[in-house]
Amino acid sequence: MSTETTETTGATGATDTTGTGVGWWVKYSRTLLKLAFPLILTNFAYVALTTVDIVMLGRLGAVEIAAAGLAIALFNQLRTTGTGLVTGVSNLVAEARVQGDRERVGALLFAGFFWATACGLVFCAVLLLIGPLLVLLGQDPAVVDKAGEFLMVLAPGMLPCLWFQNLRHFTTGLKRPGPLLAITLASIGATIGLNYVLIHGKFGLPAFGFVGVAIATVTVFLLSFLAFVAVILRDSVLRPYLTSPDARRWNGDAVRSVWRLGLPISGTYASEAGFFSVLTLVIGSLGVDALAAQTVLNQIVYIVFMISAGLSHAASIHISEADGAGDYVTARRMGLLGTAWGVIATLVVAVVYLAVPNTIVSLFISAEHAGSSDIVALAVTGLLIAALMQVFDAVQNIGNGILRGIGDTAGPFRISLVGYWLIGLPAGYLLGVSADWGVEGVWIGQTSGLAATAAILLVAFLRRVDRLHRATSSAPVPESESS
Repeated sequence: MSTETTETTGATGATDTTGTGVGWWVKYSRTLLKLAFPLILTNFAYVALTTVDIVMLGRLGAVEIAAAGLAIALFNQLRTTGTGLVTGVSNLVAEARVQGDRERVGALLFAGFFWATACGLVFCAVLLLIGPLLVLLGQDPAVVDKAGEFLMVLAPGMLPCLWFQNLRHFTTGLKRPGPLLAITLASIGATIGLNYVLIHGKFGLPAFGFVGVAIATVTVFLLSFLAFVAVILRDSVLRPYLTSPDARRWNGDAVRSVWRLGLPISGTYASEAGFFSVLTLVIGSLGVDALAAQTVLNQIVYIVFMISAGLSHAASIHISEADGAGDYVTARRMGLLGTAWGVIATLVVAVVYLAVPNTIVSLFISAEHAGSSDIVALAVTGLLIAALMQVFDAVQNIGNGILRGIGDTAGPFRISLVGYWLIGLPAGYLLGVSADWGVEGVWIGQTSGLAATAAILLVAFLRRVDRLHRATSSAPVPESESS
């Protein structure tokens, strides 16, 4: 993490431990938000892709949005896991670049593509074969059949999606991410246009209905990857790495390095995404309307989640910098500062949820369609619960980042197993199914799991940073400094 910190634009020296009071918090809030803001914008642009899909699906009917929502939830679960595995490429590439090891940079690019391809093929097969299991897990057979149609088209898109993520982390490690935001924004326009054409059948093409959304999504994944490759090939600094022989041949050490660094990150990502996916399956067993409402609610919360994702990354970078300087006072403050801004941002959004819940839900699904009024009512209730849930979601997300910043990559994974799987999932099932509270009970259980995870992560961060501070403070002063 410390390598990534020193190579990240916008990070500033985190060694000022003398400032206290309002002045310090104002100064470092500006520093934190300056780095977080562009990250949040890029995250928003990326999540807009699936938001467009959900909005257009919401105009087609309950079964369609439920089926596609189930398919997208499963796809995102595996996509997130694969993305976590190649996330460490940026750190490893940055280290190799600083050391002037151009051959290793090329080897790491190959290693990232290897793991992205391996994961993509395995995950594609899983998505194509998972249908019978979903029926055994209590999902509506009609929904599962339509979800299977959707996944038949969507599953191959896992490969270009993960290839794109590998290039993203590779170029970030070289401090030349390219016009990533521009490519993502262009992909939003392409998604809207292709969805409209393929769903309704325009320009002489047949009307594919809701499967047209899957076709559009896979097409955009592929075009985005090819556009990124084109950008790299036009960049005089990046092109030699992509075209070098090292980027096309096996290097066992590089492949193992990407695996070792990416595995705990992937595990944490998979644990969190899996938690939401399993709860989606639990809700799917409660009926089509419940699953459709869950699809809408998940997307709304996912949009807001992008704010905390940007703050988490920014706080993690500054904490890594402080950690490298042995400045654990600043590291502690930056962790609390990032958490505070996450709470502030989500509370502001919560006010909007509470003020106009029907208006927000109506953006995703229209109550005018037959059968949609019940879905809207469920989603509105869920949105009121989400007003509190997303605060805990933000804190746990930032908690993951600040713990990684202080050098703990395994802790977030272990904590997620406790908070999500030992608390949140049982609570959701007991309240929603056993206590017969329905989908609202599942959402309340999910909130309890996120709250527990957030609390444990924050306590773990404070304990670790305080322990490192005490160890540094009690260390003997070198002779060169004591003389």
